[in-house]
Amino acid sequence: MSFVIAIRPRLLVSCYTSLNLLLRQPQYQAISQRNLVYVSKWRQQLIRPEHTNLLVHQISRRTIFQDVVPAFLFPPAVFVGLVFTLWFYKCCMMILFQNKIIYMPSMPPFSRQEKLLDYANTCFPVVWKEEQILSTDGTKLVLCVGQMRAEDKQPLAGGQQRIIVLYLQGNASSTPPRLPGISRVIQSATPSLKDGPRAFEFEVVALSYRGFWKSRGHASQKGIERDTEALMEWVQYTYAGRDRNMTVPVVLWGQSIGAGIAVNAAARYLSRSQPPGLRGLLQIHGMILETPFCSIRTMLTALYPQNWLPYRYLWPFLRNWWESEEAFRTIATVNKARSKFPVYVVVAGKDEVVPREQPERLMALCRELGFHSTWKEIPGALHTEVMIRADGRKALADALRGIAVTKRQETHI
Repeated sequence: MSFVIAIRPRLLVSCYTSLNLLLRQPQYQAISQRNLVYVSKWRQQLIRPEHTNLLVHQISRRTIFQDVVPAFLFPPAVFVGLVFTLWFYKCCMMILFQNKIIYMPSMPPFSRQEKLLDYANTCFPVVWKEEQILSTDGTKLVLCVGQMRAEDKQPLAGGQQRIIVLYLQGNASSTPPRLPGISRVIQSATPSLKDGPRAFEFEVVALSYRGFWKSRGHASQKGIERDTEALMEWVQYTYAGRDRNMTVPVVLWGQSIGAGIAVNAAARYLSRSQPPGLRGLLQIHGMILETPFCSIRTMLTALYPQNWLPYRYLWPFLRNWWESEEAFRTIATVNKARSKFPVYVVVAGKDEVVPREQPERLMALCRELGFHSTWKEIPGALHTEVMIRADGRKALADALRGIAVTKRQETHI
């Protein structure tokens, strides 16, 4: 190893000397001069007057920008521009994906993989089954139909028909996790056999909107309106058939955005021209509005009350409205016996989503229009806890029982 280290400098010196002698030969001198000519021509082509003017123009533009915006303002200017860019981006996303933001059909994750069997024990003694129907545009929908088990059923006294409760859920989640709470409410509202023959009993039909649970399609207001129309037609043909003399008593029960869907569905059903033989087959005996709000526009203002935020000004771009106030006015115009039309408004005492002013505003409008309206508040309940709490379930059961008893008394009168 020492020998290699010692001999290496001598090799370098000899290589340098040999290379120097080689480059002094005439043929290599001619090659070097020729390369110098090529380099000078390339340099002349590269540096042209127009290139020089362009470079000077770019430098002048940069100098003008620096003169307009001083260097110390660069950081805040970049920050403000970034904030406005993020605001604009969020506004665009809210407009483009408003259906997913409003309805959230796939939240929480794996909610569309729920099964009825997983909740069968907690729903006892109410038994649920799946039914599949087609919406008016051909979209496949799934219903959950629940009634008391056969052992607990009894022929109704006086030949009275059972009351069909159409349950319209709020946004997010699937239908099966809501069934245990609905079952407890139905069980509480149904008269006990110990008190004698039942004068009435309930059967629930819970609709899974398009895009929810096993239903096809994508949730939107126009699509859900078609779904509710198909639901009412299915109830007509299932419980009344072709018998024109038979009427089906119906109660609409909506939670959160489902309350707006229920009011709009009632307004459309009562105001539309029905085909011969179907007019009057469904008799809407009343509505239960659980934690309702006035409209999507009012909720947009309620969620973003700050005037300096741009989101509250996006209402012209809404494709979902659910105007409950306008729907109530339509019902009042069509239904001349609105003084006997019960409307129960059940609110959460500590609702963190819907401001208290919204249901109060609906309640005031119902009284102004002459509806038989009732206010029930569940102290300490959050937006989705009304049906979870015992006093909330009791309030909902009392509302169902109250509608059934009132309509039965009117029938006998």
